[in-house]
Amino acid sequence: MSGINKVILVGHLGKDPEVRHLEGGVTVASFPLATSETFNKDGKRVEQTEWHNIVLWRGLAEVASKYLQKGKLVYIEGKLRTRSFEDKEKVKKYVTEVVAENFTMLGRKSDFESNGHDAPATKADEGLLNDHKDTVAETGEMPF
Repeated sequence: MSGINKVILVGHLGKDPEVRHLEGGVTVASFPLATSETFNKDGKRVEQTEWHNIVLWRGLAEVASKYLQKGKLVYIEGKLRTRSFEDKEKVKKYVTEVVAENFTMLGRKSDFESNGHDAPATKADEGLLNDHKDTVAETGEMPF
């Protein structure tokens, strides 16, 4: 039996999405997402916040760059990925990210209109949301 790698988060963007355009016209967006939990510790209410690195590819990245902003509440589904790289001192570093497969903007519609756009409702925008799924499904691999 194969394993399951599924992440579901609901949280607030820590900053506006950072968008890059890679070779071949591939768009990638990334942003930190804060999720918070509250619990009682020694009779006091405590809030614990976790920060997650979110990465979106292709059409999903384009939609995110168009509609998401710092502080907005979103629901994200994706997969956990860990990658490595060498820093300037040639030390190997590891980064764990959530590679989003889809997201839903939560809150009032007006929350996502402040940047001059209406929330996505057209077939073209729905197509952008689904563009990335075909590539991943065909190859089984992320484009990096």
